[in-house]
Amino acid sequence: MDSIIIQTRLVERLLSPRTLSQRNHASKIKVDHEKQYVGFATLPNQVHRKSVKKGFDFTLMVAGESGLGKSTLVNSLFLTDLYKDRKLLNAEERINQTVEIVKHTVDIEEKGVKLKLTIVDTPGFGDAVNNTECWKPITDYIDQQFEQYFRDESGLNRKNIQDNRVHCCLYFISPFGHGLRPVDVAFMKATHEKVNIVPLIAKADCLIPNEIRKLKERIREEIDKFGIKVYQFPECDSDEDDEFKQQDRELKESAPFAVIGSNTVVEAKGQRVRGRLYPWGIVEVENQAHCDFVKLRNMLIRTHMHDLKDVTCDVHYENYRAHCIQQMTNKLTQDKRIESPIPILPLPTPDAETEKLIKMKDEELRRMQEMLQKMKEQMQEQ
Repeated sequence: MDSIIIQTRLVERLLSPRTLSQRNHASKIKVDHEKQYVGFATLPNQVHRKSVKKGFDFTLMVAGESGLGKSTLVNSLFLTDLYKDRKLLNAEERINQTVEIVKHTVDIEEKGVKLKLTIVDTPGFGDAVNNTECWKPITDYIDQQFEQYFRDESGLNRKNIQDNRVHCCLYFISPFGHGLRPVDVAFMKATHEKVNIVPLIAKADCLIPNEIRKLKERIREEIDKFGIKVYQFPECDSDEDDEFKQQDRELKESAPFAVIGSNTVVEAKGQRVRGRLYPWGIVEVENQAHCDFVKLRNMLIRTHMHDLKDVTCDVHYENYRAHCIQQMTNKLTQDKRIESPIPILPLPTPDAETEKLIKMKDEELRRMQEMLQKMKEQMQEQ
C-alpha cells in the first residue's frame, strides 16, 4: 500500500505543471546551445590526429672532444643503443683522425606517437694537437642541410620534403678546466647563428656541488663576455600554471646543465636505478640532487622540442634563406649566369593583337605631345 502511494506521488510530481515547465525550459536551452555550436572547437583534435598520423622528426647534433660521454648521454636520453656498431680507436688512430660527420637514425614509438630521431655525431672534434678551424666540417654540414631544404622547398614537388636541418646542438664542455677553452669559444661563435646551442658540463660526477656551481657561473660570464648566443628559453605566458612557471625558472637557473650519463642499472637503497657505482657510493642519473639530467631530458623532449624546431625554422633557416636570395639578386643584377634553385621564367612575347594595341597607344601619345607643343608655341606668340 505504501509503495503504491509513493509511486502515485512521484507520477503527480513528474506531471505537475511546474516540473513540465522546467523540463521544457531545459530542453529549449539545450536546443538553443546546439544551434549556436558551429564545431570549430574540434580543430585542435583534427590537428592532433593529423600530426600523430604523420609523425614527427627531430635532428640532434652532439659535439665535443672524445671521452666526455656524448654517446652514453644520448643513449640515456632516448633509452636506445645507437652506437652498438661503433669501433673505438686507439691513441695512434685518434691522433690521425679528422673531424667526421656520422648520422644515426632510429624510429621511436611511444603511446602511438612516432618520432624519427636523427643523431649527428662529430667524432674527431677537438682531439688533434692543432684544432684550427676543426669546426669547419660541422658548419659546412649545417649549411648543406639548409641548402638542400631550400632547394626542395623551391622545387616543383613540395609535398614530401625531408627535414634534415639540425634543430639542436648539445655542446659538451670538459669539467676539468676553469671555464671555456679557446676551441669552445671558437666553435660556439662559428655556429651560434646557424643552430640552437645548448651547452652542457660533461661528467658532472667528477666535481662536488660547490665546484659545479662555480663552473656554471664562470661559463655564463664567459658566454656573455664573448657575445655567444646560446639557446634562450622562451618566456612563460601569464596564464600558465604555477608548476610550469616554477619548472621554467629552474631550467633557466640550471643552464648550462651539468649532466651524467649511464646505461647501467644498479641497486640503491633497495631500488634498481640507472647510475654509476663507485667505491664511495652510487651516482644516480635521474636524481636531480646529483645532476641535471632530468631537467635536460624534460627540456629537450617534453617541453621545448617544438620550440627548438620553430626557432630553427623561423630564425636560423630564414636568415640563411634571406642571405641566399640576396646573393642571387645581386648576381642577377650584374647579368651573371648562376645556377639558381628557383627557375627564372622568361617574359612572355606579345602576340600580334597586343603589338597592334601598343602601337596605337604610342601613336596616340605622340599626337597628344604634338598638340601640347603647338599650344605652347601659340601661347608664347600671344
